[in-house]
Amino acid sequence: MMGLLVQGVLLGGYYAILAAGLAFLYSVMGIINLAHGALAVVAAYMLLLFSQMTGMSPFVGLLLVLPAMAVIGVIVERGIFEPSSRGGPLLAVLATFGMSVVIDNLLFQQFGANTQSLANFIGDLSWDSWDLGGGLYVGKISVYTFLTAVFVLGGLQLLLTFTPVGRAIRATAQDSDTAGLIGLDARRIRMISSAIAFITIGIAGAALGMRSSFSPYAGGALLLFAFQATVIGGTATIWGTLIGGIILGLAQTLGAQIAPQGFLIGGNLVFFAVLFIRLLRGDMNWRSVLRLNRKATQ
Repeated sequence: MMGLLVQGVLLGGYYAILAAGLAFLYSVMGIINLAHGALAVVAAYMLLLFSQMTGMSPFVGLLLVLPAMAVIGVIVERGIFEPSSRGGPLLAVLATFGMSVVIDNLLFQQFGANTQSLANFIGDLSWDSWDLGGGLYVGKISVYTFLTAVFVLGGLQLLLTFTPVGRAIRATAQDSDTAGLIGLDARRIRMISSAIAFITIGIAGAALGMRSSFSPYAGGALLLFAFQATVIGGTATIWGTLIGGIILGLAQTLGAQIAPQGFLIGGNLVFFAVLFIRLLRGDMNWRSVLRLNRKATQ
């Protein structure tokens, strides 16, 4: 049982990395990026091409891929997010959905349907583990992924709390119009926020390629897991993403022990339960506001 719990928690760290960019982009810009999973697959393929062409480790490739993802984030913000957001949230969702379809088909045209992996380029790390005693083994890549999630989320927390850029991002997220009145360039802040979100997407792509295989159409499943972790953990705090990922990972791991399809069923049940509770709380808060307004007008 202890082994299942440990594996579920470590899996949650992977989901937290997947969800970090999605949650950050939504909390700052109010955009639900349906191309999130497809972009993580793009980052994985970029690392694969780098390692194939140079023979070097994907960890070295991150020094090039992450800045490239930041540039892509700026381009997407200026070319897709900003224009579509003027038409309302639904148009932005449709725009990102269309972007995901285009990315999937371009990847399929370029690389075919064969699955790929970065495991061959990271040596023993892809399969090696630590023996914790009592028959409990923990994969090194899983532990490093979890620590990376803590590092990424902690870095985002420090950025938003203690840096001028972070404070500007929080101010713009709360009220972009008022932020403009005090001298903040909302367009520039949104551009920086998009670049940061895409850097986390690049890290998620690296985690995907190193711990599992991927294909051009793998983005849909990644988006689903990232969305579930975000909803379960909420976007009120940065660390909610990690909590949501751990809860999702535990539900899937324990569900897989009950039935062959329990891996997905367990995660879906927890997701829908949390979603129902959040909707119920929202409904209760809405009714409370109506009652207060009614009393105020009497």
